[in-house]
Amino acid sequence: MKIVFDKVGSTAKPFELEVQGMKMAGTLQKSGYHRVRLDAKVSGEMELDCDRCGVTYTAPSEYALKLTLSDMVSEDKDDLDIIEFLDGVIDLTYILESEINALQGTYHYCSECDDSDADFEREY
Repeated sequence: MKIVFDKVGSTAKPFELEVQGMKMAGTLQKSGYHRVRLDAKVSGEMELDCDRCGVTYTAPSEYALKLTLSDMVSEDKDDLDIIEFLDGVIDLTYILESEINALQGTYHYCSECDDSDADFEREY
């Protein structure tokens, strides 16, 4: 889902999007001349691989996402949650796919491995 940066006004504009079983719903609102504030909730279930035993399992995820979006290069060292869309088009699908990739890229343990303190070694 793409939204032209100039179409977002000072009144909150709601959106809802689903990618790969994860849903992002929230609002976009202009917070400055070259800035838009994204307030959203990301929720859903995703398939993850246990980093210890390799079993694939489904895990629920739900969290709030607050970002600043800009249509120009930002040199603000205080706010690190800025995504720049230099072509003037906000790509919400890109944001949600980035969140999914970030979640999948961290370490995950299935319920069996998370509760176990035993040493683990498997030969193939």
